[in-house]
Amino acid sequence: MFNKAAFGFANHLLAGEDWARQRLLAFSGQTAELQFGYALLRFTISKAGLLEEADVAAAALVSIRLADDAPVRALADRPSLFSSATVAGSAEFAETLGFVFRNLRWDVEHDLAQLTGDVFARRALHLAVGLGRWQGASARNLATSIAEYLTEEEAALVPRRALASFCSDVDALRDDLARLEKRVDRLAPRRC
Repeated sequence: MFNKAAFGFANHLLAGEDWARQRLLAFSGQTAELQFGYALLRFTISKAGLLEEADVAAAALVSIRLADDAPVRALADRPSLFSSATVAGSAEFAETLGFVFRNLRWDVEHDLAQLTGDVFARRALHLAVGLGRWQGASARNLATSIAEYLTEEEAALVPRRALASFCSDVDALRDDLARLEKRVDRLAPRRC
């Protein structure tokens, strides 16, 4: 079920990008496997430059292991998604796949416009983007408020400035102790 949805979405994006399909055509018939967490996607590049489910007997030319939090990174921080990948096999195939999927973009507004019309799609997308920004700002403000409450009001956490002051005092005490030890060593009589 997951594989069909993933291939369907990837092929939907690839169908609208001729340059991506052209790059993948060089590896037509080749199989790759992509793993993150417990999910394993094995796919073969078709003669049309699209992805299709790989035959279980087909050997993978490249194996790419993504971090377990790959779905979250794909939404929040795409550059870190690919930089944390582990690749085994054909470097050229892996680089082509990486380039294609790093640069594929989903034109949500275009897809929504086909269902609802241009005006509604445009307004709905602007509303969704604004709502997303508002949610992000609200989450940041809430986190800041909680941190401030726990450090200033409740004193459950140590404020950063107090921690820095404590560390500075510990360093000064360590240096003073080292100087004292040297003085004691100079004053103590030496025994042979």
